[in-house]
Amino acid sequence: MTLTNINIPRLQLEGMTKIYPAVIANESIDMTIAPGEIHAVLGENGAGKSTLMKMIYGVIKPDRGRILWNGEPVDITNPAHARKLGIGMVFQHFSLFETLSVAENISLAMEDYGSLDDLSRRISEVSEEYGLPLDPGRMVHSLSVGIRQRVEILRCLLQQPKLLIMDEPTSVLTPQAVRKMFATLRRLAAEGCSILYISHKLDEIMELCHSATIIRGGKVTGYAVCAEESAASLARMMIGRELPTCSRKRPDVEGQECLRVNRLCKIAADQFGTSLERVSFSVYSGEIVGLAGISGNGQQELLYALSGERPVADRGAITIDGESVGHLNAAQRRELGLGFVPEERLGRGAVPGMSLSDNGILTAHRHGMVRKGLLDFGRAKRFAQKCVTDFTVKCGSVDDLITSLSGGNIQKFITGREILQQPKLLIVSQPTWGVDIGAANIIRQAMIDLRNNGSAVLVVSEELDELFEICDRLLVIARGRVSPSVKVEKTSKEEIGLWMSGMFPGGPVDTNKARELQSEGCCVD
Repeated sequence: MTLTNINIPRLQLEGMTKIYPAVIANESIDMTIAPGEIHAVLGENGAGKSTLMKMIYGVIKPDRGRILWNGEPVDITNPAHARKLGIGMVFQHFSLFETLSVAENISLAMEDYGSLDDLSRRISEVSEEYGLPLDPGRMVHSLSVGIRQRVEILRCLLQQPKLLIMDEPTSVLTPQAVRKMFATLRRLAAEGCSILYISHKLDEIMELCHSATIIRGGKVTGYAVCAEESAASLARMMIGRELPTCSRKRPDVEGQECLRVNRLCKIAADQFGTSLERVSFSVYSGEIVGLAGISGNGQQELLYALSGERPVADRGAITIDGESVGHLNAAQRRELGLGFVPEERLGRGAVPGMSLSDNGILTAHRHGMVRKGLLDFGRAKRFAQKCVTDFTVKCGSVDDLITSLSGGNIQKFITGREILQQPKLLIVSQPTWGVDIGAANIIRQAMIDLRNNGSAVLVVSEELDELFEICDRLLVIARGRVSPSVKVEKTSKEEIGLWMSGMFPGGPVDTNKARELQSEGCCVD
């Protein structure tokens, strides 16, 4: 690609409109993208950003408006047509087949890739070059959310697009991976590739993007040159008011041990997972403990063990309020006061075919929604409405299917559902993934308030800024080992970054062999 015909826009949108029965998703949106331009699209959750991108990519048809590609009107009929034009898209919600391998998933979006072996070699080479290493033979169902994000990104890069649409591409990437990806995007832009970049991380927008279009309520409310704006001014344009801030003030009280993990060992369920080795830590009531780590280092296995979805043989390896729960299932642990927000929103955090109200019942039914064995749907709707109101979830009503919401609004609803139950122990994975900056602060403040009311909170996140903002202590997981804890005020992002590579006291060893673990008296199941 070269920077020829730079006076002709790569992409022009004129009057793009999409209307659904309950909402106008996009109304008369105009936007122009030049060759080699990195253009941000900013807006709150539900503002209409993803709908607009899907119209460009041919996933949905606009009701009005037109698209000009390299100065010529074009009717993009479907994603295959978009790819032929040179448009690639990284979706916020992954579009991968779980029963296929990485290479097989990528092959579905490519026409001339030779043999699967040839494609696998190319995947290995390109993924290493871009700093997003992937095993092309791995089955997608065995991948963590962060690794699946890499597959989506690499699938687009292999197509050498002329326009690359990225919808929250760094939500589950580490800071190191983000830096590498930014270098790649700048190189692509220098070669003439245009990039449409959706992110709620304003520091990323300021660092990477040349210009921005701001959307609020389905309408364009402004345009900006990023170098001439501050994060605060962009936030005001995006949400229409001053950005809310979190209050970290906490009561000066000594809490009781609420969660204890004692020498937890667990062999990974599949060959691509990460086994847990002698994991030990505690979380006390009245504190927030953060668990940092590069995706795929055992977070998934640890969360399955803590939630009760995959119980462990040693019942004493996990205790809640002094009671051994290692052998208990998820429902039994919830009865003891556990609240849990998984990183997978749909399928694990919520049921796609159910309404908001019914999804609220799934975990909150024990809070007065069952009378004499019958569900009280009126109470369930009132609870769901409180989730919507308190966590600013944008929806038509609590009777809407949860899949009708944007990704960030689904996350807000699921998180609100768990926090409003006032659990003794709340375990949250990636709490603000894909959530706009205003709503992210609402979620963070809700977790802080929960802590101040005496609950214990464990936050698993790859967002170091978030962990340093809300946590009292930090842990790091690397290759199935968990570091000693350190108070936030006594460490730095640089030190935690080193620990994320395994360089902490008692860090990872070179073997996960079960025999060695068993010889040390460590429970392995």
